[in-house]
Amino acid sequence: MQKRLSPIISFPFLLCLGLLILNDFYLKTTYHNLVTGKLSDLCGLFIFPIFWSVLLPKYRSGIFIATALFFVYWKSTYSQPFIDFFSETFFVIERTVDLTDLFALPILFAAWFSLNRNQHKTALTLWQKRINPYIIAAIAIFSFYSTSKARHTQRFDQPQYVLLKTDNLIDTIDYEHLQYYRFDSLLVVKIEEIDLSKHPIKYDDYNKNAAIKNLDYSISQMLGNGVHLINPGTITYLNIKTPEGVDSVRFNGGRLDGKFIRKKNGRIIIAGLYKNGIEDSIWAFQNDNGELSGKVTFVNGERTKIQLFKNNSVIKTDHINTRKEVVRYKLIQIVILIFLFTGIAFVLIKNYRQAAEKLQMKKLWKWILCIVLPLVVWCIHFAVTLLLGNYHYDIFIVYGTAILTYLITCPLFFITVFGIQLRKQIDLLWYTLLFALAFSIWIEIDIYLELAV
Repeated sequence: MQKRLSPIISFPFLLCLGLLILNDFYLKTTYHNLVTGKLSDLCGLFIFPIFWSVLLPKYRSGIFIATALFFVYWKSTYSQPFIDFFSETFFVIERTVDLTDLFALPILFAAWFSLNRNQHKTALTLWQKRINPYIIAAIAIFSFYSTSKARHTQRFDQPQYVLLKTDNLIDTIDYEHLQYYRFDSLLVVKIEEIDLSKHPIKYDDYNKNAAIKNLDYSISQMLGNGVHLINPGTITYLNIKTPEGVDSVRFNGGRLDGKFIRKKNGRIIIAGLYKNGIEDSIWAFQNDNGELSGKVTFVNGERTKIQLFKNNSVIKTDHINTRKEVVRYKLIQIVILIFLFTGIAFVLIKNYRQAAEKLQMKKLWKWILCIVLPLVVWCIHFAVTLLLGNYHYDIFIVYGTAILTYLITCPLFFITVFGIQLRKQIDLLWYTLLFALAFSIWIEIDIYLELAV
């Protein structure tokens, strides 16, 4: 078995696996250039067919051919329906349509050569014998998902511009979510979304405001040398022609500050106000017929009320909690969970004192309960998470929480069943709920602390 798995502990495989993970979790975010864009494709195409050929050696020719065909399909627009279905049904994945990525396909020949070379080796080297191939296989599976996992991004619902100064030509294909508008030496950059360094605890206007706090500086750093900031206090009025309409804006330094008006076919379709780059006061939206379609009220950049109109009459009003209100409600949720935890703990103590005899169970059943009940704890915790409306759990967080729950509660069940020993059958349910609530309280306090920062 060790010889059969030798290709996934070979130096080329380990090197490409390490580069793939390093690129996906650090280099892409930090540098975001042509090299980091292609490195994941090269390394992924190298290790993917080798990994599956080791598991299914009889089908390695088919695996390499299927890898090439799937890569072509994956990088084309034809794969979008599959990506949309998978993201809605299971968990979110993303990929960028770029046909130049197909130049990475010849790396499959290097992967085939490396696989054959390692399978014909008669003995493993000393350092290979010290590596556990099963751990490497688990890391490889993780890397296959991470290379297509969804990015953490913050989208902007209202138009978001920054004003910079440069005489350089800007490569407009470097960043797909940026649009550029030239006014002599001034450069207006329209931003649709921005990458975040980590997964936000909640996608809300508070998070959006934090993301755009130094937006002009962030964009200037992305565009590189020769792009300069404009000093605060420098007032600039511009009319920007976009596919959506003509935007009349006022900049203070490099940030939007003042009235914003968008016109289309001579009619105002959006009217609002910016203060240092964030929305303020009431924003009004009109349809192409000039009729009022909606109003959004902002307080310090956070939406507090959304109104929909029809025939100039309000048909729907939604009130939105600000971050301060969310923090307050989260604290109330934690207090309720602690109250439930205390009540269940009281019931368990009461049952223990009232029942003189211990609950008799076969040793096999005790082992089964200790192994299975931690899974039930996680299911209850996950149900509590959904009930409390927690925010944007991705597949990494779900799996990580499940593993952590099991590792913590499994020993606790062994202590409970074999050490403390139960008095009533119903105590199994109470202990399960107790551990689930304890874990949920811990997670909710962590969420509360992140929200309150």
